[in-house]
Amino acid sequence: MEYYELHPITPELRYINKAVKVLKEGGVIIYPTDTVYGIGCNIFDKKALDRVQEIKSNPDIKLLSFICPDLKDISKYAKVSDYAYRMMKHLLPGPYTFILPAAKQVPKKLWSKRKTVGIRIPDHAVTLKIVEELGHPIVSTSTTSRKGDLLVDPFEIRTIFQSQIDLMLASGNLIASPSSVIDLSGEAPVVVREGAGDVSLFV
Repeated sequence: MEYYELHPITPELRYINKAVKVLKEGGVIIYPTDTVYGIGCNIFDKKALDRVQEIKSNPDIKLLSFICPDLKDISKYAKVSDYAYRMMKHLLPGPYTFILPAAKQVPKKLWSKRKTVGIRIPDHAVTLKIVEELGHPIVSTSTTSRKGDLLVDPFEIRTIFQSQIDLMLASGNLIASPSSVIDLSGEAPVVVREGAGDVSLFV
């Protein structure tokens, strides 16, 4: 595994570009978000998606979430109502995952049984710079131990995933709390999981 430590506000572009090169070549990376460290790959690379499933030790896992750089091209990946767009624009970038009806362009491997997808725009410069430079969304699934506990210490993560990941970008210890998950695919918003993001607007 290649390993680089980056400044969380002004990340060095040369390390971002190393991660982008790995992603373009079908690799899998670990990267920081505004909540926990994520395991990711290019969402349009089937073999890389399969690798992420293997790393998570669950071949049937649904990789429902992926990271976009902004809301500009969101209609490529999800069907967004006016209400959903207003709420997302108000809260993003931030520690939220929004569940929306999937657009046809998104690989079906990322769809839930209800044909929805989870979209993240984290408030973290490293993450956003990766997807901006790549030009495609990347998978967002949290780094966890075999017991399912969230891992936020870069040294521990590096030790555990050393032989499974191609490259890791680290930005220190992160908060041990996942994103809040809000389902905006129906007529009314539903709080699926209360995490780091304030959900008072939806309850």
